[in-house]
This record gives sequence, C-alpha cells and structure tokens, in this order.
Amino acid sequence: MTAGIIDGNAAAKRVREQLKQRVDALRTKGITPGLAVIMTGDNPASKVYVGNKTRACADTGLHYEVHALEGGSERTVLATLDKLNRDPRIHGIIVQLPLPRGLDAERITQAIAEEKDVDGFSWRSLGALVTGHPAFAPCTPLGVMELLDRAKVTLEGSHAVIVGRSNIVGKPMALMLISRGTTVTVCNSKTPDLGKMTRQADILVAAAGKPGLITAGMVKPGAVVIDVGINRLSGGGLAGDVDFAGVKEVASMITPVPGGVGPMTVAMLLANTVAAAERATSPRTA
Repeated sequence: MTAGIIDGNAAAKRVREQLKQRVDALRTKGITPGLAVIMTGDNPASKVYVGNKTRACADTGLHYEVHALEGGSERTVLATLDKLNRDPRIHGIIVQLPLPRGLDAERITQAIAEEKDVDGFSWRSLGALVTGHPAFAPCTPLGVMELLDRAKVTLEGSHAVIVGRSNIVGKPMALMLISRGTTVTVCNSKTPDLGKMTRQADILVAAAGKPGLITAGMVKPGAVVIDVGINRLSGGGLAGDVDFAGVKEVASMITPVPGGVGPMTVAMLLANTVAAAERATSPRTA
C-alpha cells in the first residue's frame, strides 16, 4: 500500500479562491478585510512565516500590515496592540510566535481584542471551543479539519490519536474532533509505549515538534496520518514529525511536509480574518 497524498497547497488554493468571492462582496460595501501582524525579534523562521502570510493576503485581496518591533519592549508591543484594537481598518490581529526572551507571550496574546483574535489563542476563544461555539478556532487544527473533510475522511465513530498537547494544536484539535463524534486519545512525546497508542488510531495527528517521531511501525495499516510538525533541520531543510518515506507505505492517506498542513494554516487565518470583517459589518442585535 502506498498512501494517497493530501495536498495542502491545492486545498489552500481552493479556499483562497472561495475567499476572494467573499472579499469582493465586502468591497461592494466599502470594506476590505484587514490583517495586522506584529513581529518581534529576528527569528529567521518567523520572517519566513510572516512572508508567507503577507503573500497569501495579497493574493486573496486582503489589506495587511506588518508591524516589525525588533528589539521592542513589552510596553511597545502592548501599545501597538491597543492601537490596532481600535483601528477600524484592521479586522484581525496576530502576534507572530515565538516572542523574544523577556516578553510575556500570554499577557500579550490576551491583549488582542476578542473580535480580532483570528489566531484563536485567547482564553475566551479556547474556552468557547470547549462548548463547540468558538468565535475563531485556532488556525492549524481548523486547517486539519478542513483537510480531513475535503479528503472525505469519516470522523464520526473513528478513533483519533493526537500526539501533542499544546494549546495551539493538540488540545483544540482534540476538542474539534470530539465535537464531530470522534473518539480521541491525546498523547505526547513522553507517553509510555507511544507506539502502542498510535497503532490504535484510525486518524493519527502528529503535533509534538520532534522530527521523525512517528515511524512506520507506529502506524495502523490504512490509517490517515496528519503531520503537523514543521521542524527546521541543521542543514536548513524542513522535516515533519512523521517519517514520511516509511509511513506512506503503511497509511491510506498522509500529509507531506512541506505542502500539507502549513498552507492550510495560512488559509484558515485568512478565512478567520474575512469572517471577522463580515461580522464587523453585520447589524448588531440587542
């Protein structure tokens, strides 16, 4: 068996094409969805990620701003956030992580206005996700759900194993799958006999941030494998959390790295921003 490739680039392109229609509809009302990115420090990977996001915004017709605050203090970052929170041209705000040492990521991300929290990282957004009614779901797990749906993967009644427990991917991923009737097990890199757990998965989501953690012997034949990991190697290349070459001979479907979940994460960020603009233009009810 050789797995079918779940092409994130192709799926993201289709999402952006659909978003363009919604952007055009907003423009007839004099509104252009706006996304602001705050970038601190000089992390090379962060610069690449921000570049990908700004190009996707341009391609989809969104207004975007990059606020580079290299060497900026926490007070400067918070002041910039306050200004963007009050700017009617900006419908979504993200703070590119990781932040430099000395900046409180939790305090900063919680300062983003609820209606502009398009990354879905605030306590309010994550808390709403528990009830199944988030204003904005975190973009990476939202992108995974979109890929699973587009690949027509059966979620209800399936067993999903998630390797990774972060607030950005692992925990919200589990909640989103639970809401769709999936039985979910959450593991991490320190789970005893991790392979015993992962071999039970109909759907395996690897999001531990450890290159090559999931090998072919850890995968149930015919499983759908979603590799969320994006790890930069010493030679400069990228690798996922899954041994792609080995696992693709066992799984029924698999996402590559790069070209899998990453493009969909960006596409879902744009989708959340467009949704924020649509809500901002909708009449408010008492």
